[in-house]
Amino acid sequence: MFARAGAGPDTGAPMTYQFKQFRRVQFAETDLAGIVHFSNFYRYMEEAEHAFYRSLGYSVHAMPGDTPGSTVGWPRVHASADFRKPLYFEEEFEVELLIEEIRAKTIAYVARFWKADGDLAATGKMIVVCATLEGGEKRMRAVTIPAAMREKIGPAPAEVLAHSAPA
Repeated sequence: MFARAGAGPDTGAPMTYQFKQFRRVQFAETDLAGIVHFSNFYRYMEEAEHAFYRSLGYSVHAMPGDTPGSTVGWPRVHASADFRKPLYFEEEFEVELLIEEIRAKTIAYVARFWKADGDLAATGKMIVVCATLEGGEKRMRAVTIPAAMREKIGPAPAEVLAHSAPA
């Protein structure tokens, strides 16, 4: 797999809003007809999200929070996908992850799955909430996105979100 992050306009420190990851369909991801099972598109979105965090210098596991010694995680509060064209065993494709919106405690992502010929195979959406675990009860509580991360990311421009072909 190969991945790269994209940044916004040059206004000092770049705000990253796009991440692209290239992969190949594995045999275990397909059904009897050799077509990717729909559930794998959710895994692809999550895999791209984790790689996006790594590109920013973080791990999805034990990401540092704003309070010394605190960590945050990113549980999903929404996930959806729409399918247009099948992906087949050994087919190469690109997962494009875009930040659609950032609020104080949530990030909304849009994912686009591009076939090698430039056709759109599927689209997805995922909303994650920044959360911390409290005490021995392991209860999650929504918290503000850490400032250090917030400074590195921004929402994609409307024209990028509306763009219908990979760059």
